[in-house]
Amino acid sequence: MLLLTGAAVALGARPAAAMTADSARSLIQNAVDDVFAIINSGQPPAQMYQHFERVFARYADVNIIARSVLGPAARQVSAAQFASYKAAFQGYIGRKYGKRFREFIGSQIKVEGARPLKSYYAVDAVAYLNGRAPMAIEWHVSDKSGQVLFFNLIIEGVNMLASERAEMAAMLARRKGDVAALTEELKRAG
Repeated sequence: MLLLTGAAVALGARPAAAMTADSARSLIQNAVDDVFAIINSGQPPAQMYQHFERVFARYADVNIIARSVLGPAARQVSAAQFASYKAAFQGYIGRKYGKRFREFIGSQIKVEGARPLKSYYAVDAVAYLNGRAPMAIEWHVSDKSGQVLFFNLIIEGVNMLASERAEMAAMLARRKGDVAALTEELKRAG
């Protein structure tokens, strides 16, 4: 074991670099650029939603978001049940927010800067939508999963995690706590 550790050191193995304001800001700029490429692609909505889901999977900490949104029930399901729920949740988010992103056609989001906040970075942006007042957006970015990913989004004070958590709690309550039934609903919802 000591020999393997020594070999790793000799080969230059080292921990991943810590997240910086620049890496957090860059993540969000790349996500915004990808979203606008989809919006301006002229594709049919169903194709756009699939692409939005891929953007979400690439830039968001889907595991943390899905677990947080599911709440206490996430600790009571098997790994397989959670994996099914997470996949359905990812598709649901792609469809739900993909429909909202269509409002951004001809608009822009300006990513401004990043600042440390608690144990993560807040990346500030402003959305300039056609015919509407500018909207403040704050993305929360962390590297706790080992990658720099966003885990929350606050638009004009509306917290995505809190909103989705309340919605999932209501959907789960209607299914009497049955996560499998919730998973099936999420496959169609959004």
